[in-house]
Amino acid sequence: MPSDTDIFLDRRRLKRHAALWRAAAIFGGIVIAAVVLGRENLSGHRQYVASLGIDGLIVSDARREQILSDLIEDQDALALLLLINSPGGETAASEGIYMAVRAVAEAKPVVAVMDGVAASGGYMVALAADRIFARESTITGSIGVVLEATNLVGLMDMMGVESETIRSGPLKAQPNMLERMTPEARSVNQSLVNEIHAMFKQMIVERRGIDPNVVDGLSDGRVFSGASAKSNGLIDALGGLPEARRWLEERYAISAALPERSLDIKGAKHWLDWFLSIAFKKSYLAETLTLDGLVSVWHPFISIK
Repeated sequence: MPSDTDIFLDRRRLKRHAALWRAAAIFGGIVIAAVVLGRENLSGHRQYVASLGIDGLIVSDARREQILSDLIEDQDALALLLLINSPGGETAASEGIYMAVRAVAEAKPVVAVMDGVAASGGYMVALAADRIFARESTITGSIGVVLEATNLVGLMDMMGVESETIRSGPLKAQPNMLERMTPEARSVNQSLVNEIHAMFKQMIVERRGIDPNVVDGLSDGRVFSGASAKSNGLIDALGGLPEARRWLEERYAISAALPERSLDIKGAKHWLDWFLSIAFKKSYLAETLTLDGLVSVWHPFISIK
C-alpha cells in the first residue's frame, strides 16, 4: 500500500505534467492562429491599400524599387496610392520609379495624389498612375531636363591657379568645372538633354493621350497650378486622398474603409544632409548638392534660414 509521501509525489508529478501539456496546447494554438491569420483573409480584414510617399528630391533607391516589385505579388494589397510632394530630382531615378510603378499597375490599380509640388521628375512619377489627382494650388509641370555645369575658371584666374587635363578625346570629361566648355562640347551635351527631354514628352503623349504638338507647347519648362494642369489634360481631377479612395471604390469596388498601409522607406541620411540640416535647419541644399548627372527638377530658389 503506497505511503502518504508516495501519493503526494504522484499528485505533484501529475500536476507538473498537466501544466506542461496545458502550456504546449496554448503555444500550439497561438502558432496555428498566427499561421491562419497570416495566410488567410478573414472577412477581408487583412486586405489593404498600399501607399508610397515620394517626398523631396528624387534619388536612386534600390530598396524602393524592390518593395514595389514585391507589391506585385502581394495579394492582400488591392491598390497603390502614390503620395507625391517632390520637385523632381535625378532623371534616371524618376524614370526608375516610373517603370517600377507601371509594373505594379499591370497587376493592380495605381492612383497618384499630388500635394504641394509634383513637378518635373515628380510629375514623371505621377504619369505612371492610372489616375492623377492634384490640389488646385499644386505646383506641377516643369517638364524638362537640366544638365548643370559649374565653371571655376574665373575664380582660378583670380587666385593664380592653373589646371591641365590629359584626355583620350576632346569630349572626354565634358563639362568640366576647371575649364570653359567648348562649342563642340556644348553642342553634344545639348543633344543629350534634348534626347532625354524627348523621352519625357513621349511619356506624356502615351500616358495622357495628348497630341504631340500640344505636348511640345506644354514642355518648355513652365510650371502649372493644379487647376491649369486639369484644364490642359496633365492630370485627371482635382482632389486629394479622400477623392482618390472614392475613385477606387467607384471604379474597382475597393472599399474606402480598407486600411491604408505605408510602404515609405526611411533610409539613413546622407552625412552632408545630416550636417547641413543641423547647421542651417534645411536639408534641401544638401540633397541638391548630392544630385549628379541629368536632373529633372524644379528649383526656383534655395532658402537657408
